[in-house]
Amino acid sequence: MLAALGIYGVISYSVTQRTQEIGIRMALGATMANVQLGVLVKTLRLALIGVVTGTVASLIASKAISALLFDTAPTDPITFAAIILLLGAVALLAGYIPARRASRINPMVALRNN
Repeated sequence: MLAALGIYGVISYSVTQRTQEIGIRMALGATMANVQLGVLVKTLRLALIGVVTGTVASLIASKAISALLFDTAPTDPITFAAIILLLGAVALLAGYIPARRASRINPMVALRNN
């Protein structure tokens, strides 16, 4: 859960920092759907990189902590899949909620805020 909160915070912050960019895109004629899709694609790309890196690191680390695991194999595919799905869903929400909020802002207001 701590990782999910961290992912949400970092992605949400990065999308919020792009409010001015989103305002420029909206002023130049981008639709709300285009803006939201662009943010989600970038968010999911970052999440995919993180999931792949984290999965490889956890597979390596699971060998070292296998003595601490009870009733679970160090490389339990169900556990890995569940965590990957959970963190992917958190990343999707973390990108979608601020992107939706930013795409509804008046472009002039977004451009004034630095």
